[in-house]
Amino acid sequence: MKVCIIAPYPGFPGGQIIQALEIIRGFKKEGLKVHFLPVNPPLNGAWGWFQRVKYFRTLVNTVAYFFRLFRSIKNFDILHVFSASYFSFLLAPTPAVLIGRFFGKKVILNYHSGEAEDHLKRSFRIVNKVFKKVDALVVPSLYLKKIFEQFGFQAEVIFNVVDLGTFAFKKRENFKPRFLVNRSLEPMYNVGCVLKAFKIVQDSYPEAELFVIGSGSEEKNLRKLSKELDLKNVFFTGVIEHEKIPDYLSKADFLLNASNIDNMPISILEAFSCGLPVISTNPGGIPYIIEDDRNGFLVNIDDHEAIAKKAIFLLNNPGVAIRVAWTARQDCEKFYSWEVNRDKWLKLYKVNEKNL
Repeated sequence: MKVCIIAPYPGFPGGQIIQALEIIRGFKKEGLKVHFLPVNPPLNGAWGWFQRVKYFRTLVNTVAYFFRLFRSIKNFDILHVFSASYFSFLLAPTPAVLIGRFFGKKVILNYHSGEAEDHLKRSFRIVNKVFKKVDALVVPSLYLKKIFEQFGFQAEVIFNVVDLGTFAFKKRENFKPRFLVNRSLEPMYNVGCVLKAFKIVQDSYPEAELFVIGSGSEEKNLRKLSKELDLKNVFFTGVIEHEKIPDYLSKADFLLNASNIDNMPISILEAFSCGLPVISTNPGGIPYIIEDDRNGFLVNIDDHEAIAKKAIFLLNNPGVAIRVAWTARQDCEKFYSWEVNRDKWLKLYKVNEKNL
């Protein structure tokens, strides 16, 4: 049984590629033949130059992707296609589904997007036609399953996974005001709210530190806001290679997340695994993975004062932070490990363990 994983190239930050690589890594260790086909393959020479030009990038990537898909599809039994929403859905997953169906391949569509509800409302007719052609529709959260059911689609839930060895648990007993936010710097993730919350915390703890991991269209505005708030010890790191994220998590004591739209952030699961208490806003799928005061803390969207209040509370009540951090790690072992989710993928692939 040969499986082709279709997803963004690793240089493209985001949960899709992290999950794609986890699946590839997991199954290759066990002998399943898994191949990775990027939707934005890196190119050399003149093509590589065009790939770096804004208005040519999409065209060049699409041509290269189509060429490689047509050339290699005969070698695979299953296409496991990762999908986001809106234009991205049309550009990469849709052609893979249609081409896979044309060649008689089994197609699994693995949909990841906190914007699913709006996407389905805007593009229901197109999405409906594509979904009807797949053999299985998979989502990583109960939240997306519920959204899809509202539009008449049945989806299988297979949770995102986190490598519990790489993202090792660090027991903290004396918590310090060292915070981290790990999201793309885009409007939907509202990192400005984290900066405003950090301002309140730093007024009480002048030595407080904040690492801002990621990049995006809001970076310039966020740096400006940091200066306007007169923040100290705020470190904008840019995009960090995923294998280096555990180093930053080990330096921090708390993860902050203030997104306005979200599904199942990998950054929260990684913080869970490493023992960082998580304080987050409550959009979309986040309340499906964080239970307030059990494995993390929830506040309303855009409420920087509530984030700051909860952070200060935890600094003053380390026993609560220890309890919540340990519960979150146990949840990772119970729900978000590769060992727990591998058999669900094998069942969809219809591969018996004895045949691996």
